[in-house]
Amino acid sequence: MKKHNTNIHIKGLLMVALTATLLLSACSKYKPLLFEVAKPDEVAAQEDINSYPALKSYIDSTKYSDFHLGVGVSLGDYIKKGVFYRMVNRNFQQIVLGYAMKHGAVVQADGSLNLDNVNTLIQTAKEAGMSLYGHTLCWHANQNATYLKSLIAPQIVESNSNLFDLSGLKAGDLNGWNVSGAASSGIEATGGMAGGGAIKLVSASSAVNAWDMSLHTPVIPIEQGHQYVVSFYIKSDKPGKGRISFSEDLNNQYPWTDWMGTGSETEAFETNSGWQQVKIIVRDFKTTASSFNLNMDLGYIGDVSYMIDINSLLVEDKDVSSGLEANLFENGDFEAENINGWSGWGNNSVRSLSGPSEGYNGGAALEMTNPSVVNSWEAQTAYDFSTPFQNGSTYKLSFYIKGSTAGVINASFQETKNYASDNFPDFNITTDWTKVEIEATVSAADRTRFLFSYGNYAGTIYIDNIALQRENPDLGTKTIEKTAEEKKDIISGALTDWVSKMVTNCKDYVHAWDVVNEPMDDGNPYNLKTGVGKSQSEDEFYWQDYIGKDYAVLAFNLARKYGNATDKLFINDYGLEANTEKCKGLIAFVDYIESKGAKVDGIGTQMHIDIHADSAKIVQMFQLLAATGKLIKISELDIGLGENTQTADATKEQYLKQAEMYKFVIDQYFKNVPAAQRYGITFWSSLDSPANSSWRPGEPIGLWTESYVRKLAYEYAAKAIEENMGH
Repeated sequence: MKKHNTNIHIKGLLMVALTATLLLSACSKYKPLLFEVAKPDEVAAQEDINSYPALKSYIDSTKYSDFHLGVGVSLGDYIKKGVFYRMVNRNFQQIVLGYAMKHGAVVQADGSLNLDNVNTLIQTAKEAGMSLYGHTLCWHANQNATYLKSLIAPQIVESNSNLFDLSGLKAGDLNGWNVSGAASSGIEATGGMAGGGAIKLVSASSAVNAWDMSLHTPVIPIEQGHQYVVSFYIKSDKPGKGRISFSEDLNNQYPWTDWMGTGSETEAFETNSGWQQVKIIVRDFKTTASSFNLNMDLGYIGDVSYMIDINSLLVEDKDVSSGLEANLFENGDFEAENINGWSGWGNNSVRSLSGPSEGYNGGAALEMTNPSVVNSWEAQTAYDFSTPFQNGSTYKLSFYIKGSTAGVINASFQETKNYASDNFPDFNITTDWTKVEIEATVSAADRTRFLFSYGNYAGTIYIDNIALQRENPDLGTKTIEKTAEEKKDIISGALTDWVSKMVTNCKDYVHAWDVVNEPMDDGNPYNLKTGVGKSQSEDEFYWQDYIGKDYAVLAFNLARKYGNATDKLFINDYGLEANTEKCKGLIAFVDYIESKGAKVDGIGTQMHIDIHADSAKIVQMFQLLAATGKLIKISELDIGLGENTQTADATKEQYLKQAEMYKFVIDQYFKNVPAAQRYGITFWSSLDSPANSSWRPGEPIGLWTESYVRKLAYEYAAKAIEENMGH
């Protein structure tokens, strides 16, 4: 096939086009058309807004080096390093996390702290040169309330007596409780829960193995086949670790078990500064054992001070008080000289009262005779009840039995129409008296008959001292409510553990914290919030209900102790601009905290407002806060359009009022708060809120739209920042 010469073809076309152009130019000269099209007002206005530089560029960082222009962010949005990350870094100096640094996000079911997300955030902020503000340490919402409430839940213990003799310990004597490997040991008279006594053990600095420090208990007598409950409360001044090991009387001397009810078995349990209960069941005794003793091995970590609450030290025989209800059979020993209630049928079988000396240890017994071997159910003895057995319950059947010959029979629960039944295990008969103890669980609510079935046994059977008892899980135990002082101690320990670990982890990069958040009651603005008498969500926990007003004192002291000396510690609340009495109540609470020796550096006002906010009250709030001499921060500023107005319904007039309100708030902050007291302003929602958001859903509250288009509010905020603190 012959190829087409493309180059020659293209050159030909170019020559034709050039010739045509030359001819046209020779005939007329080109004159441009003169016309203009006016830009729409909206386009011109948006271009004007877009021409403003980034917000933080207006700040004279030399003159206002202690001022922080902040923004609220979510962990996921920021660490993705997408458009939001770039917008935040370009416009702001500091980020505040909405949730990821709170108790509920960090504290796990067992009380440990998962700081992986927090540390990822710190690294991401560090790489961007972005300051990170700590939000929050002590609040009533967004808490791991399930864990905290479990610490103060009532203790369920068996009702029989404690096999530990605690009298010596309570008198301050460790005799009989031997200690090995401790750097120091002794009794602290008020070191336990609620001011009771505690055993104090301090591990040596060289301790690395469990057995490097141990507390050895006195010997505990046992009965073979019984189970024993061991429990106590323990805490430590820093993270510690321990286990319980046993003498040679147990087959497994070093058991892995679920020490603290976490749902998983481990070699050891972990301790911290909050009281925690260790509780296990001991059952694996050697057949030769008549007693045991246990060791609390606490030598895993050196230089740890442990406190073991004396009053909570407990060893109980779980089987002494078995939780059995009363015997359902009347005349179970047949000493009333009748077998009233017992009936039967089948294969010419006979039921009667035995002779007066044929029962167990003398007396009478129930006598049943079957003349020949047939199917088991063809000879039966029954006892009918007017009330059905309890569905789902387990019943224990016990009796003494012997027969004229050896054999096997069975017993069951039965309903009397279709004869559906729940069976006990089969049991043996010998020619000597034997005790039988068996159990069965009722599977329906219609069982009203108890049956012995013995058609497969030919001969005479004697039964004595028979009992049928429901196992009631609420019997044999007692519920011990913790006292108010015990709850205070436990929750104070939990707060100490949380704040100390969180602040220590973050101290190299986080230099300011909301230590106490939203403490004041809306209806009684000089009182603290409380959860008493109100329905609480799953993540609510009111520290103040257990520790009292001094919960804030403790929180500030802890943040100061474990942080940096120069950290700025804030108290923060909402609605101060709408309710000046609440503002005064918060200031009075700050005075109380400081009267107890703690130091509060600053006060945060959240300011989640709308365009109808009372301007005069906003000014009054800033003046009240400034008069404290504290650092003042607008901590969570966002402004809606009022009446839950959604983005789709917003008007130009409303957006203008929103922009004016943003500028007014910023202007009044600078006008009324002296320069030395201005910590900064944090915009809580930089973008308009999506319809599926948990915060002001669907409201256009931001400086940008959801698609990152600057709004008029951005322009007015930029003007306010420039006018008040620009170059």
